[in-house]
Amino acid sequence: MINLAKLRNKHFLALSGNMVISVLSVVMMSLLYRALSKSDVGTWFFFLSFTGLAEAIRNGFLSTATVKYFAGTDREKGETVLGSVWALASLLTLLFLTANGIAWLFLSHFRNPQMLLVVKWFGVTLISSLPYTITFWILVAKEDYEKILWLRLVNNGSMVVIISTLILLHKMSLENQLILNFATNLLTSIVCIVFRLTHITSIIKRKMETIISIAHFGKYSLATNLSSNLLSSSDTFIITYLLGPAALAIYNLPKRLMEIVELPLRSFIGTGMSSMAAAMNNNRKEEVLHIFKKYAGMLTFAFIPIVFGGILMADVAINILGGEKYMGTEAANIFRMFLFFSFLYPIDRFNGVTLDILNLPKVNFHKVIAMLIVNIVADFLGVYIFKNMYGMAIASPFVMMTGLLIGHLALKKELTYTIKDILVTGWAETKWIIQSNWQKLKGKQAI
Repeated sequence: MINLAKLRNKHFLALSGNMVISVLSVVMMSLLYRALSKSDVGTWFFFLSFTGLAEAIRNGFLSTATVKYFAGTDREKGETVLGSVWALASLLTLLFLTANGIAWLFLSHFRNPQMLLVVKWFGVTLISSLPYTITFWILVAKEDYEKILWLRLVNNGSMVVIISTLILLHKMSLENQLILNFATNLLTSIVCIVFRLTHITSIIKRKMETIISIAHFGKYSLATNLSSNLLSSSDTFIITYLLGPAALAIYNLPKRLMEIVELPLRSFIGTGMSSMAAAMNNNRKEEVLHIFKKYAGMLTFAFIPIVFGGILMADVAINILGGEKYMGTEAANIFRMFLFFSFLYPIDRFNGVTLDILNLPKVNFHKVIAMLIVNIVADFLGVYIFKNMYGMAIASPFVMMTGLLIGHLALKKELTYTIKDILVTGWAETKWIIQSNWQKLKGKQAI
């Protein structure tokens, strides 16, 4: 019999949280693709690219800093840190609201309907998510992944339930989805406040020197996070500009399906990063190298069945998520292209994490900037040459190889390893996991 108490550890709960959010996101996207027109779905993604960029600025500037300065502190210092985080997060949100207010003054001059919706909903959406976002940073610092899991269920679970209800009542529309997005963020933030998870009262204990320290630390993580978000969003902006919102709806379908590789990647990065940080803080640099090789190599091999299974079942996956109206479009083939090149993801992502752990965030930032430039140039050239979405998808391997090369060369100056070392270590770890689990299974069968 499985002892569930043994599963209540940070690794299992982190993976569970990511699985829950991924499953609910897929369900939500599937519902939206069926309930809204291609144009409305494309507009929804266009809106998310703006709010996502703003959230990336808040998270990039303060999330890592919150964990760094708050984790393991005593109560008095912890309250000072959280008060300073609240002050900076509130100031940053106020700046976004000011920009949004200025845009409102020129609302009559906007001719693009997508931009009108962005201006209308951008500010209130960011306000509604502020307490929830800060609570999330605090819980990560505390390694309280169980509460994170419950809050994610409240946020995304309530949205899926209400979307399903609206569809049954034939009331689903883009406007209602924007209202719902605001309402579920607000609900989650209220839950955080009611259960006293936000530490919002700590803002009165803020200190200027702490605010300055956090702001100084956050500048490089912000730059990298912002550039990564722009890298992801640049496809959205370019395809909307060149091919229209309907094309964006098709292109985003395979991007959403890439959650099948992003899910294990995010989970392993979260646990791997904390292990590397602990090793580095205790001057065990060789252990950092071993963790890097183990996680990057093991995930590369773990991706083999996922990638080939996804390639074979691409049409089925597109039909399940998007429905019949997306069958026969470019979506399935683009999904196959994305999957094929995802073999490079583990080494590239852990390259970036290791650079941060080795106190080289500036190098990581330069790497992401180079990838962004290559992506923009390759996207425009691809669409110019092929006149369709395949031109955008073809840019992916060039972008990934750029990041992999820069990260590898930078890391080689600090650590001694080869790509072969990563694969050998990863294969050894993979075999060990398979063999140990097989022995456990045989033992249970014998009982």
